[in-house]
Amino acid sequence: MSSRWQRFFDSDVWFSFRTSPVAMVAALVALLCAFCAFFAPWVAPYDPFDLAALDLSDARLPPAWSEEGQPRYLLGTDDQGRDILSALMYGARISLLVGLASVLLSVVIGVSLGLLSGFVGGRVDALIMRTCDVMLSFPSILVALLIDGVGRALF
Repeated sequence: MSSRWQRFFDSDVWFSFRTSPVAMVAALVALLCAFCAFFAPWVAPYDPFDLAALDLSDARLPPAWSEEGQPRYLLGTDDQGRDILSALMYGARISLLVGLASVLLSVVIGVSLGLLSGFVGGRVDALIMRTCDVMLSFPSILVALLIDGVGRALF
């Protein structure tokens, strides 16, 4: 009997992924972005939160490949002289944290409702299913606009 990993490496999914150059490049870019986000304090050329290092004379510099660009700022600088590459790396950390937290919250809610529905069954199961059906019937953008409008009215 083979292990799970061996079955995965022998599967058609792994073969299709491995033989697709687009999938390999996309996976490499995703891993590179995750690496840069995770190790941003050590990989980023500048700390975007260090106010002492800000120099307004470096404000609005174009990327390094343009004529007026400087090689020390690969993607240029913003209005306050902060390095855009460093800001992207540090910003990716927050984006990954929000994404992982939302996935974790969804898993906890989904597993809890699934267990409750499976163990209790009957009317509780029907109520949970109908609630999910109603939630899935609304477009996501409409729900986002509704939450935004109500949130602004409350605060």
